[in-house]
Amino acid sequence: MLHIENPEYYTITLTVNGKELEKSVPSHMRLLDLLRNELHFTGAKEVCSEGECGACTIFMDSKTVNSCLILAVEADKSEIITIEGFPKENSLTELQQEFIDHHSVQCGYCIPGMVLSGEQILKDHENPDRMEIKKELSGNICRCTGYHKIVDAIEHAGHK
Repeated sequence: MLHIENPEYYTITLTVNGKELEKSVPSHMRLLDLLRNELHFTGAKEVCSEGECGACTIFMDSKTVNSCLILAVEADKSEIITIEGFPKENSLTELQQEFIDHHSVQCGYCIPGMVLSGEQILKDHENPDRMEIKKELSGNICRCTGYHKIVDAIEHAGHK
């Protein structure tokens, strides 16, 4: 149950990158704004504000979501993981290393969302093929790479 301070503010508790927090937030604040502007986790990016580009992708309760479409109050009692909290030990995941090895990063703007979406694909599909990967990445837009190297990295990580 949310604690209501006044009709426009709510006190929420959530765990972000392993740290439990309590925040007072306006009822209209998006989770993306809380993460970026209040908590300074800037890996999730503001691009389309419509859930079309995937740049704001985070994990919420172990599933990828577009943080621009979720109100902060909806994240009450949730576990949030941003690219800054992934992985927890100061090392790279296999997929992050594959992104490096396959030269999948150009400007880097979409990469936090791509990496988290790729991790979700690897969780959901054992040995995903290129078509599965492309289908699952359809909610992520990259303006630089043409996706080939990103798909290569996810496919290679899935076949290790």
